[in-house]
Amino acid sequence: MEIDVTPLFRPLKVKGRQLRNRIVMPPMVVLRGLTTPDGREWYGQHARGGVGLVIVESTRVNRFGSRLTVENLRPLVDAIHGGGALAAIQLFPATFGKSTPAVLDRSEIEKNLDYYRAAAEICAHAGFDGVEPHGAHGYLLNQFFSPVQNKRTDEFGGDVEDRMRLALKIVEAVAPVCGSDLLLLYRHTPVGAGYGVAESLTLARELVDAGVDILDISPASDGSPGDRAAPFRQLGVPVIAVGELDEVERALQVLNEGRADLVAVGRGLIADPDWPTKVREGRFDDLVQCVRCEEKCFGNLRQGIPVECTQWG
Repeated sequence: MEIDVTPLFRPLKVKGRQLRNRIVMPPMVVLRGLTTPDGREWYGQHARGGVGLVIVESTRVNRFGSRLTVENLRPLVDAIHGGGALAAIQLFPATFGKSTPAVLDRSEIEKNLDYYRAAAEICAHAGFDGVEPHGAHGYLLNQFFSPVQNKRTDEFGGDVEDRMRLALKIVEAVAPVCGSDLLLLYRHTPVGAGYGVAESLTLARELVDAGVDILDISPASDGSPGDRAAPFRQLGVPVIAVGELDEVERALQVLNEGRADLVAVGRGLIADPDWPTKVREGRFDDLVQCVRCEEKCFGNLRQGIPVECTQWG
């Protein structure tokens, strides 16, 4: 088939860092480790497959400095850079028991701010190009933003300005570390329990003012590809869209219709790490297709074993 894939392969420069194309490997927990040969090969292989940006899987911030150090993370970064991609890592809050907005106390909030700051410093010294606080998918930071899940009566709960305070404090803790060089991303779910796009735009605007360079909007709706990401482009920073964008026509629609600046390909990259190269070369018949069975990706994850794919030959 004749498809003009040029929009997928236009470079994008953000704060002095150049992505070679518009394809992002999103943060997906794969249970291969970040400091193991298997983990380094996994991420290195996907970088060699042609993505512009690799976002390493969500990692708790309290792991940095103890189990994750500058020295043992640098080989992972080198593997990604060696494949030609930029390297970011998603940062997940430290939890204290079963943390929720209701039970997280002020001292634990302060500890998290310290953990985020220290994690960003280690990532910067290890050579990462960016860090991404995880504020999506119903996890802790997203719970704080939800009026349904956050019933606090202090300055971290109540109206939208208070419910977004924790996310902003985390970004404000990390932004000075990022400075004018390291990219600061933020992942957010645009529609959630008790809130919609309008309140999400209020948060996103504050995040950008606080130093966020790229907005990662997830998940997608069941409608047109990239439709939930599109409103966030008005804020003047690049936006990542998600949602079955391993279907080439859908990914191109997102870019051609200006709904986002970058497209994340998740399970499609698990199925075929060479997806970007094959698409760039027009080898569509050679693509290993994700069939949405979820047997060895989510299935393995639920069993606590490394993620694989039923479509691997």
